[in-house]
Amino acid sequence: MRVTIADVARAAGVSKSTVSRVLNAKAEVDAGTADRVREIIARLGYVPSSRAVGLARGSSRTVGMLAPSLTWPWMSEVLQGAVDAVEAAGYGLLLFTCNRGRESMTRFAAQVSARAFDGLLVVEPEDEIGAVVPMHRAGLPVVLIDDRARHPAFPSVSTTNGLGGELAARHLLALGRRKPLVITGPPRFGCVRERLAGFVRALEEHGVGHDPRRTVEGDFTERSGEEAVEKLLAEGLDVDAVFAHNDLGAAGALRALRAAGRRVPEDVAVIGFDDIPFAACTDPPLTTVHQPLRAMGEAAANLLLAHVGGHPPPETSVALPTELVVRASAPHP
Repeated sequence: MRVTIADVARAAGVSKSTVSRVLNAKAEVDAGTADRVREIIARLGYVPSSRAVGLARGSSRTVGMLAPSLTWPWMSEVLQGAVDAVEAAGYGLLLFTCNRGRESMTRFAAQVSARAFDGLLVVEPEDEIGAVVPMHRAGLPVVLIDDRARHPAFPSVSTTNGLGGELAARHLLALGRRKPLVITGPPRFGCVRERLAGFVRALEEHGVGHDPRRTVEGDFTERSGEEAVEKLLAEGLDVDAVFAHNDLGAAGALRALRAAGRRVPEDVAVIGFDDIPFAACTDPPLTTVHQPLRAMGEAAANLLLAHVGGHPPPETSVALPTELVVRASAPHP
Protein backbone atom coordinates (compact mmCIF):
# COMPACT_ATOMS: atom_id res chain seq x y z
CA MET A 1 0.00 0.00 0.00
CA ARG A 2 1.32 3.44 -0.88
CA VAL A 3 2.33 5.68 2.01
CA THR A 4 0.39 8.94 2.01
CA ILE A 5 1.06 12.38 3.41
CA ALA A 6 -1.63 11.62 6.03
CA ASP A 7 0.39 8.60 7.20
CA VAL A 8 3.47 10.78 7.63
CA ALA A 9 1.51 13.43 9.53
CA ARG A 10 -0.03 10.84 11.87
CA ALA A 11 3.33 9.20 12.62
CA ALA A 12 5.03 12.56 13.24
CA GLY A 13 2.19 13.96 15.33
CA VAL A 14 1.72 17.00 13.07
CA SER A 15 -0.80 18.25 10.53
CA LYS A 16 -0.70 17.42 6.83
CA SER A 17 -0.07 21.11 6.10
CA THR A 18 3.06 20.95 8.27
CA VAL A 19 4.33 17.95 6.31
CA SER A 20 3.60 19.86 3.11
CA ARG A 21 5.57 22.87 4.35
CA VAL A 22 8.53 20.62 5.17
CA LEU A 23 8.39 19.03 1.73
CA ASN A 24 8.44 22.48 0.15
CA ALA A 25 11.20 23.80 2.45
CA LYS A 26 9.00 26.47 4.01
CA ALA A 27 10.87 28.43 6.68
CA GLU A 28 7.90 28.69 9.10
CA VAL A 29 8.43 25.12 10.45
CA ASP A 30 10.85 24.98 13.39
CA ALA A 31 14.02 22.97 12.86
CA GLY A 32 13.18 20.23 15.40
CA THR A 33 9.77 19.53 13.88
CA ALA A 34 11.20 19.59 10.38
CA ASP A 35 13.90 17.09 11.34
CA ARG A 36 11.30 14.77 12.91
CA VAL A 37 9.09 14.93 9.82
CA ARG A 38 12.02 14.20 7.51
CA GLU A 39 12.99 11.24 9.69
CA ILE A 40 9.45 9.82 9.47
CA ILE A 41 9.43 10.38 5.69
CA ALA A 42 12.66 8.40 5.35
CA ARG A 43 11.49 5.61 7.69
CA LEU A 44 8.11 5.14 6.00
CA GLY A 45 9.52 5.52 2.49
CA TYR A 46 7.08 8.27 1.57
CA VAL A 47 7.54 9.63 -1.97
CA PRO A 48 5.54 12.82 -2.71
CA SER A 49 3.88 12.97 -6.11
CA SER A 50 5.40 15.52 -8.47
CA ARG A 51 1.91 16.90 -9.09
CA ALA A 52 1.25 17.50 -5.38
CA VAL A 53 4.57 19.23 -4.89
CA GLY A 54 4.12 21.27 -8.04
CA LEU A 55 0.66 22.44 -7.07
CA ALA A 56 1.92 23.49 -3.66
CA ARG A 57 4.54 25.61 -5.39
CA GLY A 58 2.01 27.10 -7.81
CA SER A 59 3.14 25.05 -10.82
CA SER A 60 2.47 21.46 -11.82
CA ARG A 61 5.44 21.23 -14.23
CA THR A 62 2.94 19.53 -16.51
CA VAL A 63 1.51 20.50 -19.90
CA GLY A 64 -1.86 19.29 -21.15
CA MET A 65 -2.54 18.29 -24.75
CA LEU A 66 -6.05 18.05 -26.16
CA ALA A 67 -6.48 16.04 -29.37
CA PRO A 68 -9.58 14.93 -31.28
CA SER A 69 -8.43 11.33 -31.81
CA LEU A 70 -5.25 9.29 -31.88
CA THR A 71 -6.56 7.53 -34.99
CA TRP A 72 -5.69 10.55 -37.13
CA PRO A 73 -2.77 9.19 -39.18
CA TRP A 74 -0.47 12.16 -38.56
CA MET A 75 -1.28 12.58 -34.88
CA SER A 76 1.59 10.42 -33.63
CA GLU A 77 4.17 12.64 -35.35
CA VAL A 78 2.71 15.84 -33.87
CA LEU A 79 2.49 14.20 -30.44
CA GLN A 80 6.08 12.97 -30.57
CA GLY A 81 7.35 16.45 -31.42
CA ALA A 82 5.45 17.93 -28.48
CA VAL A 83 6.67 15.23 -26.10
CA ASP A 84 10.29 15.77 -27.17
CA ALA A 85 10.12 19.48 -26.36
CA VAL A 86 8.14 19.10 -23.13
CA GLU A 87 10.40 16.42 -21.67
CA ALA A 88 13.55 18.30 -22.69
CA ALA A 89 12.28 21.20 -20.58
CA GLY A 90 11.71 18.97 -17.56
CA TYR A 91 7.91 18.93 -17.85
CA GLY A 92 5.46 16.07 -18.13
CA LEU A 93 2.56 15.80 -20.59
CA LEU A 94 -1.06 14.83 -19.92
CA LEU A 95 -2.93 13.72 -23.04
CA PHE A 96 -6.70 14.17 -23.38
CA THR A 97 -8.83 13.06 -26.34
CA CYS A 98 -12.34 14.03 -27.38
CA ASN A 99 -13.56 10.66 -28.60
CA ARG A 100 -16.78 11.05 -26.58
CA GLY A 101 -17.47 14.62 -27.62
CA ARG A 102 -19.17 16.75 -24.96
CA GLU A 103 -18.72 14.06 -22.29
CA SER A 104 -14.96 14.10 -22.87
CA MET A 105 -14.87 17.90 -22.71
CA THR A 106 -16.83 17.98 -19.44
CA ARG A 107 -14.30 15.64 -17.86
CA PHE A 108 -11.47 17.68 -19.32
CA ALA A 109 -12.89 20.93 -17.93
CA ALA A 110 -12.98 19.38 -14.46
CA GLN A 111 -9.29 18.56 -14.74
CA VAL A 112 -8.48 22.11 -15.72
CA SER A 113 -10.43 23.52 -12.78
CA ALA A 114 -8.23 21.35 -10.55
CA ARG A 115 -5.16 23.11 -12.01
CA ALA A 116 -3.72 19.83 -13.19
CA PHE A 117 -1.35 21.53 -15.64
CA ASP A 118 0.30 24.84 -16.44
CA GLY A 119 -0.63 25.23 -20.11
CA LEU A 120 -2.52 23.54 -22.91
CA LEU A 121 -1.73 22.44 -26.45
CA VAL A 122 -4.82 22.01 -28.61
CA VAL A 123 -5.20 20.09 -31.84
CA GLU A 124 -8.65 21.51 -32.33
CA PRO A 125 -11.49 19.24 -31.21
CA GLU A 126 -14.35 19.54 -33.69
CA ASP A 127 -17.15 21.80 -32.40
CA GLU A 128 -15.73 21.76 -28.86
CA ILE A 129 -13.20 24.60 -28.93
CA GLY A 130 -15.74 26.76 -27.06
CA ALA A 131 -14.93 24.90 -23.87
CA VAL A 132 -11.32 26.06 -24.09
CA VAL A 133 -12.08 29.77 -24.57
CA PRO A 134 -13.12 30.55 -20.95
CA MET A 135 -10.09 28.65 -19.65
CA HIS A 136 -7.85 30.80 -21.81
CA ARG A 137 -9.59 33.98 -20.67
CA ALA A 138 -9.11 32.90 -17.07
CA GLY A 139 -5.37 32.83 -17.60
CA LEU A 140 -4.54 29.33 -18.83
CA PRO A 141 -1.89 29.60 -21.58
CA VAL A 142 -3.18 27.90 -24.74
CA VAL A 143 -1.49 27.24 -28.08
CA LEU A 144 -3.31 25.78 -31.08
CA ILE A 145 -1.65 23.38 -33.49
CA ASP A 146 -2.88 24.25 -36.99
CA ASP A 147 -6.16 25.79 -38.14
CA ARG A 148 -5.77 29.21 -36.56
CA ALA A 149 -7.85 30.55 -39.47
CA ARG A 150 -10.96 29.75 -37.44
CA HIS A 151 -9.68 31.11 -34.13
CA PRO A 152 -7.29 34.01 -34.68
CA ALA A 153 -7.38 35.01 -31.00
CA PHE A 154 -5.27 32.02 -30.02
CA PRO A 155 -1.52 31.80 -30.59
CA SER A 156 -0.80 28.92 -32.93
CA VAL A 157 1.67 26.92 -34.93
CA SER A 158 0.57 25.93 -38.40
CA THR A 159 2.02 25.09 -41.79
CA THR A 160 1.86 26.88 -45.14
CA ASN A 161 -1.24 25.11 -46.44
CA GLY A 162 -1.83 27.60 -49.25
CA LEU A 163 1.73 27.27 -50.47
CA GLY A 164 1.37 23.49 -50.34
CA GLY A 165 -1.61 23.70 -52.67
CA GLU A 166 0.37 25.95 -55.01
CA LEU A 167 3.30 23.52 -55.06
CA ALA A 168 1.00 20.65 -56.03
CA ALA A 169 -0.61 22.65 -58.85
CA ARG A 170 2.69 23.89 -60.27
CA HIS A 171 4.10 20.37 -60.32
CA LEU A 172 1.06 19.04 -62.18
CA LEU A 173 1.23 21.92 -64.65
CA ALA A 174 4.90 21.13 -65.29
CA LEU A 175 3.79 17.59 -66.13
CA GLY A 176 1.34 18.98 -68.68
CA ARG A 177 -1.74 18.10 -66.65
CA ARG A 178 -4.68 20.46 -67.10
CA LYS A 179 -7.71 18.49 -65.85
CA PRO A 180 -7.12 17.81 -62.16
CA LEU A 181 -9.59 16.31 -59.73
CA VAL A 182 -9.28 17.91 -56.29
CA ILE A 183 -10.40 15.78 -53.33
CA THR A 184 -10.80 18.10 -50.35
CA GLY A 185 -11.42 17.48 -46.70
CA PRO A 186 -14.41 18.95 -44.83
CA PRO A 187 -14.52 22.69 -45.67
CA ARG A 188 -15.04 23.66 -42.01
CA PHE A 189 -11.29 23.16 -41.56
CA GLY A 190 -9.23 26.24 -42.37
CA CYS A 191 -6.41 24.11 -43.78
CA VAL A 192 -8.81 22.67 -46.39
CA ARG A 193 -9.89 26.09 -47.59
CA GLU A 194 -6.28 27.27 -47.75
CA ARG A 195 -5.07 24.24 -49.74
CA LEU A 196 -7.86 24.57 -52.28
CA ALA A 197 -7.34 28.32 -52.65
CA GLY A 198 -3.60 27.89 -53.21
CA PHE A 199 -4.14 25.16 -55.78
CA VAL A 200 -6.73 27.11 -57.78
CA ARG A 201 -4.67 30.30 -57.57
CA ALA A 202 -1.63 28.61 -59.11
CA LEU A 203 -3.74 27.16 -61.93
CA GLU A 204 -5.25 30.55 -62.73
CA GLU A 205 -1.85 32.24 -62.69
CA HIS A 206 -0.90 29.87 -65.53
CA GLY A 207 -4.09 30.53 -67.47
CA VAL A 208 -5.78 27.26 -66.51
CA GLY A 209 -9.33 27.52 -65.25
CA HIS A 210 -10.56 25.04 -62.67
CA ASP A 211 -13.95 23.45 -63.29
CA PRO A 212 -15.84 23.41 -59.93
CA ARG A 213 -17.24 20.00 -60.89
CA ARG A 214 -13.71 18.68 -60.48
CA THR A 215 -13.65 19.58 -56.78
CA VAL A 216 -15.19 16.81 -54.67
CA GLU A 217 -15.55 17.05 -50.91
CA GLY A 218 -14.13 14.11 -48.97
CA ASP A 219 -13.62 13.34 -45.29
CA PHE A 220 -9.90 12.48 -45.22
CA THR A 221 -10.54 8.73 -45.48
CA GLU A 222 -9.35 6.28 -48.13
CA ARG A 223 -12.94 5.46 -49.03
CA SER A 224 -13.77 9.09 -49.75
CA GLY A 225 -10.80 9.21 -52.14
CA GLU A 226 -12.13 6.17 -53.95
CA GLU A 227 -15.64 7.59 -54.13
CA ALA A 228 -14.44 10.93 -55.51
CA VAL A 229 -12.68 9.22 -58.43
CA GLU A 230 -15.63 6.92 -59.05
CA LYS A 231 -18.01 9.91 -59.04
CA LEU A 232 -16.00 11.91 -61.55
CA LEU A 233 -15.53 8.98 -63.92
CA ALA A 234 -19.22 8.06 -63.67
CA GLU A 235 -20.11 11.61 -64.72
CA GLY A 236 -17.93 11.22 -67.80
CA LEU A 237 -15.49 13.98 -66.85
CA ASP A 238 -11.98 13.35 -68.09
CA VAL A 239 -9.21 13.55 -65.50
CA ASP A 240 -5.45 13.57 -65.95
CA ALA A 241 -4.43 14.35 -62.35
CA VAL A 242 -5.60 14.07 -58.75
CA PHE A 243 -4.72 16.36 -55.86
CA ALA A 244 -6.01 14.93 -52.59
CA HIS A 245 -5.91 16.99 -49.41
CA ASN A 246 -4.42 14.12 -47.44
CA ASP A 247 -2.45 10.97 -48.15
CA LEU A 248 -5.23 8.56 -47.21
CA GLY A 249 -7.56 10.19 -49.73
CA ALA A 250 -4.79 9.95 -52.35
CA ALA A 251 -4.34 6.25 -51.57
CA GLY A 252 -8.05 5.69 -52.12
CA ALA A 253 -7.80 7.54 -55.44
CA LEU A 254 -4.92 5.27 -56.50
CA ARG A 255 -7.04 2.20 -55.80
CA ALA A 256 -10.06 3.54 -57.71
CA LEU A 257 -7.94 4.55 -60.70
CA ARG A 258 -6.39 1.09 -60.85
CA ALA A 259 -9.84 -0.51 -60.67
CA ALA A 260 -10.96 1.71 -63.57
CA GLY A 261 -7.98 0.68 -65.71
CA ARG A 262 -6.24 4.07 -65.45
CA ARG A 263 -2.45 3.93 -65.18
CA VAL A 264 -0.60 6.05 -62.61
CA PRO A 265 1.28 8.19 -63.50
CA GLU A 266 0.99 7.61 -67.27
CA ASP A 267 -2.73 8.39 -67.51
CA VAL A 268 -3.31 10.17 -64.20
CA ALA A 269 -0.73 11.78 -61.90
CA VAL A 270 -1.60 11.71 -58.19
CA ILE A 271 -0.45 14.02 -55.37
CA GLY A 272 -1.38 13.79 -51.69
CA PHE A 273 -0.78 15.98 -48.66
CA ASP A 274 0.89 15.32 -45.25
CA ASP A 275 3.72 12.89 -46.15
CA ILE A 276 2.87 10.38 -43.46
CA PRO A 277 5.16 7.28 -43.50
CA PHE A 278 2.43 5.34 -45.33
CA ALA A 279 2.84 7.62 -48.38
CA ALA A 280 6.14 5.99 -49.36
CA CYS A 281 4.52 2.53 -49.28
CA THR A 282 1.63 2.96 -51.72
CA ASP A 283 1.71 1.47 -55.23
CA PRO A 284 3.19 3.49 -56.79
CA PRO A 285 4.84 5.52 -53.98
CA LEU A 286 2.98 8.76 -53.47
CA THR A 287 4.14 12.22 -54.44
CA THR A 288 2.89 14.43 -51.62
CA VAL A 289 3.14 17.80 -49.92
CA HIS A 290 5.22 17.35 -46.78
CA GLN A 291 3.89 18.87 -43.57
CA PRO A 292 6.60 19.22 -40.89
CA LEU A 293 4.35 17.45 -38.40
CA ARG A 294 6.90 16.63 -35.72
CA ALA A 295 8.40 20.11 -35.99
CA MET A 296 4.92 21.62 -35.58
CA GLY A 297 4.35 19.72 -32.34
CA GLU A 298 7.79 20.70 -31.06
CA ALA A 299 7.41 24.37 -32.00
CA ALA A 300 3.95 24.59 -30.41
CA ALA A 301 5.24 23.04 -27.18
CA ASN A 302 8.20 25.42 -27.05
CA LEU A 303 5.88 28.37 -27.67
CA LEU A 304 3.61 27.23 -24.85
CA LEU A 305 6.50 26.67 -22.43
CA ALA A 306 7.81 30.16 -23.16
CA HIS A 307 4.34 31.56 -22.43
CA VAL A 308 4.16 29.55 -19.20
CA GLY A 309 7.55 30.99 -18.29
CA GLY A 310 6.24 34.54 -18.57
CA HIS A 311 7.00 35.48 -22.18
CA PRO A 312 4.06 36.98 -24.10
CA PRO A 313 2.76 34.88 -27.02
CA PRO A 314 3.41 36.11 -30.58
CA GLU A 315 0.72 38.24 -32.17
CA THR A 316 0.87 36.31 -35.44
CA SER A 317 0.72 32.60 -36.23
CA VAL A 318 3.97 30.69 -36.55
CA ALA A 319 3.83 28.96 -39.95
CA LEU A 320 6.36 26.25 -40.80
CA PRO A 321 7.02 25.68 -44.52
CA THR A 322 5.60 22.85 -46.60
CA GLU A 323 7.58 21.23 -49.40
CA LEU A 324 6.82 18.86 -52.25
CA VAL A 325 8.20 15.32 -51.99
CA VAL A 326 8.31 13.81 -55.48
CA ARG A 327 7.78 10.05 -55.88
CA ALA A 328 6.55 7.73 -58.62
CA SER A 329 2.84 8.70 -58.59
CA ALA A 330 3.77 12.07 -60.13
CA PRO A 331 7.47 11.96 -61.03
CA HIS A 332 9.59 14.85 -62.22
CA PRO A 333 8.95 15.81 -65.88
